[in-house]
Order: sequence, then C-alpha cells, then structure tokens
Amino acid sequence: MDVFIVGITGKVGGLLARELLSRGDTVRGLVRREEQRAELATHGIEAVVGDIADMSAAELAAAFGHADAVVYGAGSNGGSAQVTKAVDGEGVAKAIEATRRAHTDRLALVSVLPESWRERELGDEVEYYFAVKKEADIALSRSDLSWLILRPSLLVDDPGTGAVSLGPAEFHGQISRADVAATLAELLHEPRIGRQILELNTGDTPIRDAVRANVRP
Repeated sequence: MDVFIVGITGKVGGLLARELLSRGDTVRGLVRREEQRAELATHGIEAVVGDIADMSAAELAAAFGHADAVVYGAGSNGGSAQVTKAVDGEGVAKAIEATRRAHTDRLALVSVLPESWRERELGDEVEYYFAVKKEADIALSRSDLSWLILRPSLLVDDPGTGAVSLGPAEFHGQISRADVAATLAELLHEPRIGRQILELNTGDTPIRDAVRANVRP
C-alpha cells in the first residue's frame, strides 16, 4: 500500500510509519520543517513540508498524490483553543476534502474516547478539545469516503503487548502507542473494515484476531 500520514512526526504516526515500512508499504507524510523531511528521507520516507493549519485542501490533495489510504493522526492534545480548532477541527475538514480531490477513498482518523479524563476536573481548553474532536468524528462519519475512526484510550509509552480489546464500544483504560500503531496498520490492511467507528483499549486478543472480529458479515 501507499499510505500518507498527517502527523507522521508524532509518536503514534512515527510508530505507524515503522509498522507499515516493515510490511513493505510505501509511507509518505506531512512535516512542518525541512530538517524533519531530511530525517525521514534517511528512512525511506518521502515527506512534504507544510503546515496543516495554513494549507488549502487543494495543496493537501497534491501532497496526498495517489495514496491508497490517508491517516490523520495530527492533534493538539488539548492545547490552546486556536490550535485545537486549526488542527483537530479545520484540519480534519480539509483532509476529508483533500482525500476526495486526490481520488483516494480511504481516510482513517485517530480520535479519542469520549470518556477520557471524565474522572478529572477539566479546564475550558480541554473541554473544547473534546467538543472539536467529536465534531470531526461526525464530519468524517457523514462523508462519502470509506472512513475509519479509531478511538484509543489513554495513550502511554509502554512497550506493546500485541493484544488489545477492539470494538464499537470499549471501556476507557490505557493502551500503549505501539499497540495503537500496530492495530491501525492491521486495520489499513483489512479492506473489509470501512465506515466504522472502533474503540481500542488494552486487552487479551491478538491484534490480527481483534481486527478480523470487527469485519462485518
């Protein structure tokens, strides 16, 4: 496959790139600085320099090229409202339009479990972040693309276990970024998965089996 990753310099995006490369896929992505482009090139990854907040849908479509699938993994992580709106909201809207313009059917969005952090007292910026993420999920789910929305629970940097709990509704716990990337790579390689929202938590089911269990009859 030829996969374009928006957010390839993030932790999940970088791990996903490695997973896909190990499968023999072509991996490309969007970076904000020339030195990031040069670094990725040493790993066989072609990158386009640009800022999702400033690019038009047409420019983004040109970057996507003839990708078989686009992954949107960029996120503000609950930062300032301005950045959240630009990256988690408007950025996703542009990616949806750009995917159409590039005649690429598949767009996978890394989102967030709605229950995340609900045991805490959240500030206005984090509440806004969750609202914008929900709006982005809705926008993608109402598109005509073969979309996928993956909602992982709390992300941690622990080593991956290779086993998860994956389905339309999951409890909120925590999961390693490595297992998120491995699950996403497996989902991208399962063409029967599409137009689905899947939630992801740590679990006991091998990733390949967990993905296959979510193939619709």
